[in-house]
Amino acid sequence: MPSKQNVMPVAGVLSGALVWGLIWYPYRVLQDVGVSGALATFITYVLAMLCGVFMLPRVWRERSALGGWTVVLVLSAGWANLGYVLAMLHGEVMRVLLLFYLAPVWTILFSFWLLNERLNRYGFLVIALSLCGAIVMLWEPGMGTPLPNSFSEWLGLSAGMGFALSNVVSRRAAHLSIEAKSFSLWLGTAALTLPFILWQGGLAGQVTAISPQSWAMLVLMGVVLCAIGYAVQYGVTHLPANRAVVLFLFELVVAALASYLLANEAMELRDWIGAAFIIFASFLSGKLCPGKGVG
Repeated sequence: MPSKQNVMPVAGVLSGALVWGLIWYPYRVLQDVGVSGALATFITYVLAMLCGVFMLPRVWRERSALGGWTVVLVLSAGWANLGYVLAMLHGEVMRVLLLFYLAPVWTILFSFWLLNERLNRYGFLVIALSLCGAIVMLWEPGMGTPLPNSFSEWLGLSAGMGFALSNVVSRRAAHLSIEAKSFSLWLGTAALTLPFILWQGGLAGQVTAISPQSWAMLVLMGVVLCAIGYAVQYGVTHLPANRAVVLFLFELVVAALASYLLANEAMELRDWIGAAFIIFASFLSGKLCPGKGVG
């Protein structure tokens, strides 16, 4: 029977995948009623920080340990979240997500450079299956190599790079507590989003125009993001980076069903075949056994 030490990190990562496979929808609902993606992202992550204010004493005690890795974590996690939201608001859900989840490729590189992690044959098989699934689902006859063909898709790809880097740095910065890492995620997202809001015309005017119903949704999302942010940081702190990023692929399955039911984006046969590759890769992730790492 798996021990609690093994189950809890996996549960943290999978709960994050579940939430992120669905949370694009309320952001779209808010955009439809006049709350821009940048503004909604800023407010929800500021609310997440307020919900996690009880963590501040622990973060303050660690202030002397904050340094270069914290800055990298703030920027990479912030861009991963902001880029994800903006891409999902303006692009096709599954195509954006699949480009986002080329993250295993970047994770291999980042974990090799920063953690000295090396995969066994199962690890390479997991990555190969994941990429095969993405290629099958993205392939468009007559369009050549399945590359991004819109700004939102490039956003999704770059957000996936930030996501992979933040997961690897989270393990590399083993001296930081989960509370400090969670706050880095929320702070980075809010900070990187603020320039977009100012570019759109200022913060005060946009905030006062939000309806009570939209505020209720924003508050609920902030609470959920606070809880999930902590759960995910716990998971990626206690799991090898390559295994964590593959477990996150469960989000693709959730988003595939959600995009069909909520956005009328029907999946074709090749989409289901690609998803099957990814699901199988997720099951094989339990056999990953990285080599010696840092920390």
